[in-house]
Parts: sequence; structure tokens; C-alpha cells
Amino acid sequence: MVLGKGRERNSEHQAPKPIFGDSGGAVIAAIIPIPDRQPTMTVEGAAAASGDQEIIAWFEGVAENAGLVQTQTLRRIIELNHSTEYLQKWLGRDLRVQDLDPVALESLFTSSVPLASHADHEPYIQRIADGDTSPLLTQEPITMLSLSSGTTDGRPKQVPFTRFSCQSSLQIFRLGAAYRSRLFPVRAGGRILEFIYGSKQFQSKGGLTVGTATTHYFASEEFKTRQKSTDSFVCSPYEVISEGDYNQSTYCHLLLGLAFCDQVEVIASTFAYSIVQAFTSFEELWEELCEDLREGTLSTKITSPEMRRAVMGCLTPSASLASKIEKKCRELEESNWSSLIPKLWPNAKYIYSIMTGSMQPYLKKLRHHAGDLALICADYGSTESWIGVNLEPSDPPERATFTVIPTFSYFEFIPLYRRKEQDHSSSVITDDFVEGEPLPLSEVKVGQQYEVVLTTFTGLYRYRLGDVVEVAGFYKGAPKLTFICRRKLILTVNIDKNTERDLQLVVEEGSRLLSQTRAELVDFTSHADLAVHPGHYVIYWEIKGEAEDRILNACSREMDAAFADHGYVVSRKTGSIGPLELRIVESGTFRRILDYCIGNGAAMSQFKTPRCTTNQVLLRILDRCTVKSFWSTAYG
Repeated sequence: MVLGKGRERNSEHQAPKPIFGDSGGAVIAAIIPIPDRQPTMTVEGAAAASGDQEIIAWFEGVAENAGLVQTQTLRRIIELNHSTEYLQKWLGRDLRVQDLDPVALESLFTSSVPLASHADHEPYIQRIADGDTSPLLTQEPITMLSLSSGTTDGRPKQVPFTRFSCQSSLQIFRLGAAYRSRLFPVRAGGRILEFIYGSKQFQSKGGLTVGTATTHYFASEEFKTRQKSTDSFVCSPYEVISEGDYNQSTYCHLLLGLAFCDQVEVIASTFAYSIVQAFTSFEELWEELCEDLREGTLSTKITSPEMRRAVMGCLTPSASLASKIEKKCRELEESNWSSLIPKLWPNAKYIYSIMTGSMQPYLKKLRHHAGDLALICADYGSTESWIGVNLEPSDPPERATFTVIPTFSYFEFIPLYRRKEQDHSSSVITDDFVEGEPLPLSEVKVGQQYEVVLTTFTGLYRYRLGDVVEVAGFYKGAPKLTFICRRKLILTVNIDKNTERDLQLVVEEGSRLLSQTRAELVDFTSHADLAVHPGHYVIYWEIKGEAEDRILNACSREMDAAFADHGYVVSRKTGSIGPLELRIVESGTFRRILDYCIGNGAAMSQFKTPRCTTNQVLLRILDRCTVKSFWSTAYG
């Protein structure tokens, strides 16, 4: 095992001085470098550009002294917020932060403030949403709330959102861009074909603006600053991003992407899913898109007046461009749209998106469209906080690591150990891990898995994120993390305990057999059916193409046998869990699920197909769309 660098306790050894500029706030100025000048760069900036050099130099310094920087970051959070109701509950009303050195304050904080879940913060957040302006979680008033995707427990969580949230988003983009530019330099004035989607914002009872974090960011000055400072702009005007109808927005993203096809340097989206969805739609829409390019018109399916005006302002008729794209699309149809992206956007350097975790199943389709174009995994964050930056963009998404940025939050890591086989007998086990005591960033070990804990500038204290990560190494003193899975169990009937990652590996194993056919897996989800006895796992597949029943029977058997959890294997052998059932759903089923979720308030920019569901509406959609069912014979 390799240990990270220990926390520096010598007061003479100081962390590197942040780069200060017009920060717009004491919190931001204290921990995030905002350069005074905004250098003109390409979308990623040249490696030698002053802005890149400045931010890389800053990060190299804080990474070298990550343990000390973390201690100072925590001190700053407590200095700003120790008079809040939440912290006074645990640290007392008489705390004098200035009387304690940072290490002593860190020890007091971690010994006095308990680990917490969202449920522990939720009463305070609800009071803020209802209009309570007293300092509950932060000293500064909170005026916005972010909504999580809701994938984990079926309903979105509300999380405080401040200007710090936007500034950290801008900062991590600049930092990641500086490192990407070393390997993937792009032209000045290039454009980004970015499939990004805002969603409708609404007002809470107390008048706070509520929406997704991405919606808040796309509407912020920081998003505009990102484009100005990098001399690169997204193809679509804000009216396309903010419309809220993802079908109309996707059409316009594609149309304007084609209009600027020779200028596009990067293809991007928040999640890989959105890119796959967009180009799957393109296969059906290309003739209509070409007609709009030829005539300088816009499809009647675009009904938003604001969007129509904005898009029409960007278009001019071009028969030659339309004919060129039309010819390429006819050729692409013959090759099943292989390498669609580089053939239509010849100057694109890479595709950039979140590709880990629940996005990994979409990589095969994304590579089909991307050809030899590089896939770069976007940086690691959550609605609650940014966590780490991808410093090695040349690594494939399956091997992506994220170096923790020690100024964004105060991080702790709960060691996780797999339960021994004999420990599975208890029916009250909530997951497959035994926990150790939380550790600071500087004491984590390479090869060990941890749950991430956050203390943020936005009012979350020792907040259990629920993400399981593994330490892959260190960059100077900052740990490099590999995302493993969400900790929450998604499949359990008896004493079996299976996570999203377990399910994903099983589906990968079973779907390999489809390579013998002309079919491919489009998407999947699952359900633990307890309505019959014995209960059993149901896995729903949508496939494209034809597969023989004997192959699909074999797929169900392979998946059943691939679950490695000891509790599952024992339960299958004893018959206390029934055979796995594979249900094939008709084409477009997962599109219906997407439409339902978006229609009920989910945001396309944050949508993730639920890998397991107990939602009765979704189950009705899945069951109504089931066309075939296959039962495993893995255990006789």
C-alpha cells in the first residue's frame, strides 16, 4: 500500500498563494484563482497561453500541499459559517475560530460534527425554501436551490446553490481545458457542438429559484465568461439551451452543428447518454435537417417563437453545404452510421462528456459514432460539489481517474471493506460493505475503496455523498480517484446485495452473446419482483436488430450465473430466489421512459436511465412494452 503525503503541520510551510482577481466574493477569492485578465484562447487554449500556465501553476501548488490546503479550506468554511444554526448545534455558540490553529479546529470539527445524510440537512433546506432567512446552513443568504437527478432514490434532492457553485464550475472547466490543450490543441475561434439542455426553473414557497445545477450554470455569467475567455462558443444560442423541450432543442443543436460543421472543434454534453440520443435521432432526422440547411428554413416542429427567432438569426440558405452533407449521410447509411461524427465534423478533435458509472453502457454506441475520435471523460462532480479533474485526457473512459481539487470542499473518505461470506446472514444489512473510520484526504491508501464525504462552502457538513471510489494513485499530494459505483443497493430479494456496478457487469457479460447476432443492446433496467414467490430479478432489455430466441435464452442464463454476490448464489441454489427473467421490450420503450421523466420535471441535462426501478408508472410502461420473456436455467 502507498500512503499519500501526510498533512503538513509546520506553520512555516505555507500553501501556495491563490491567484486573486475580481473574485466577486470573499469565499471565492480565498480559494479559487480568478485571473485579473481574461486571456484570448482557443476552446482549450494553447499550452503556452498565459491563462493556462497560470491556472496549472496554481493547481500544481495546491496539489503538492493538498493536506495543508484541505486543513485551511475547512478553517475557511468554519470561519464563514460557524454562526449558523447547524454548526452551533454541534460546535457550540462560544466557538472562537481565531483561538484555534487549523489542525486543532479540524480535529474539533471531525470529532464533534456527526456524519450526515441528505435527510439530516433536509429540514434546514426546507426551511430555507419556505423563506427562513436566518443563518441556518450558511451565513450568507441562499437564493437558489439545485435539484439532483433523482436517479438514486426516485425523487430529486434539493441542494443549496450559490455563486461559489458557478465559480467552481468555471474554474474546473478552465483547469481541465488547460491540461487537455497539451494533447489536443485546437484552433482559435473554434466552436463546440454541445448538447446541453436547461430545464424549467420555478419558485419555492419562500421565493427561491429552484432548478437543476446545470440550468443555473447555463443561465449564469460564469457560463458566458467561459465562452468569452476561451474564445470559443457553443453552436446554439441560449434560447435553444433554455427552451426545456429536449426534442426541439436537440433538432436545433444538430441543425446549427451542421451549419457550423467546419468550425466545430469539440463535441460535448453533460452525459454520454445525451450524445448517443442526439445522434440516434440524427439517423432519423438528417433529410429534414438537410432541407432546412438548403432553404435556410426551420422545421415546423420547432414551435417556440423565441427559439425560432434565435435559430433563424444564425441560418443562411446553403445548397452546396446541404448537398455535401446529404451525400455523406447516404454513404453513412450504408455503413450503419459508423464514424458519423468525424465524417460530418471533420475538424472535431475529441468528444467530451461524463462517461463513467451509469454512462459506461453507452460507450459502445458512442464509439460506433465516434470512429477513431478520442473520447475524453469529463471531470468528476455532483450536484453537491465538484470533486476532481481529469488530468490524463488521453486515457480511455474505462481507465479515467480524477485528481481531487483540495480547495473546492473539505473531503473525507470512509474506508469500505467487502463483507465476508458469513456476514450475509443478517437481513438488516443495508449494503455489501463494512465501514472504517473516516480519513482525511492525506491518509487514504492506493487500492482501497472509500465512500466520499463532503463539507462544502454551500452549507453541507460531513455529508455522505454515496459515491464509492477507489484510490488509483496520487498526483503530488492529491489522490487520484476512480469512480466505482453508487453505494446504494439496487437489487435485493433475500440476503442478496447487488449494486448498480454489479448489475452493469452482469449485463455486459450477458450482452456479449449478442455479438453472434445482428442485434445490439440499446438500454436496460431491472426490478426485483417480490409480488411472486419466490422473488426474482427481472432485467429489461431494449435491443436493435434481430436475435434468435436461443441466443436470448443463453443471455438470461449467462446473466443469472454472472451475479457473484454470495447471498445471491446461495439463495439461487436453495430456491429462495427464483430464476432470473429477461424481458425484451419493443423499440422506443426507453424513449418513452425518458419522455415520462422529462414530462414530470426531470432535466435532459441530468437524466440517467434508472438501472433499477420500483416506480409503478415505469414498470407499467416496461411491462406493456414487453414482447418476449426468457427464464434462466443457470441453476437447473
